[in-house]
Amino acid sequence: MREITVQEFKNTLEKESQNGSFDFINVCTTTEYNEKHIRGVRSVPLNTLHEHLEEFKNKKAIYIHCRSGNRSRQAIETLASSGITAELINMNGGLMAWDKAGFQTEALTHRMPIMRQVLLTAGLLTAISVILSLSVHSAFIYVALFVGCGQMFAGLTGWCGLSYLLERMPWNK
Repeated sequence: MREITVQEFKNTLEKESQNGSFDFINVCTTTEYNEKHIRGVRSVPLNTLHEHLEEFKNKKAIYIHCRSGNRSRQAIETLASSGITAELINMNGGLMAWDKAGFQTEALTHRMPIMRQVLLTAGLLTAISVILSLSVHSAFIYVALFVGCGQMFAGLTGWCGLSYLLERMPWNK
């Protein structure tokens, strides 16, 4: 696996986006892709990667990114173990690094991003559970503990159950 900077990714995308032997994929969820993506990069969510293997067979190079770089590394491992022979290239730092560099992104939706919904929901659940534990019953403090442990798990693994639930809410369809 080769890692490149966002500037190298941008330069290659501008130069090779019409070259059929190169592919540029975003392995974020469809919801995340709709919230923010790089023009010219197509959506192939990590959990659907196996469904797209045939599309990658004749590629010379596949440039991969996600939000932070975690899932794109997993995608590279999956592609390599599935027999894809193209050079697999990870954009170091993902969309977070792209944003930090000041490069433009696009959105297909205008609702609040999932990660902001997660932060808002976790904060609200924690605050309400603390207030209820002080005023109604002390057992409500376990809700705050559960939310905090969930956020620690998300930080350690890159998988957030709360974002998974929020993505399926009617307002996010």
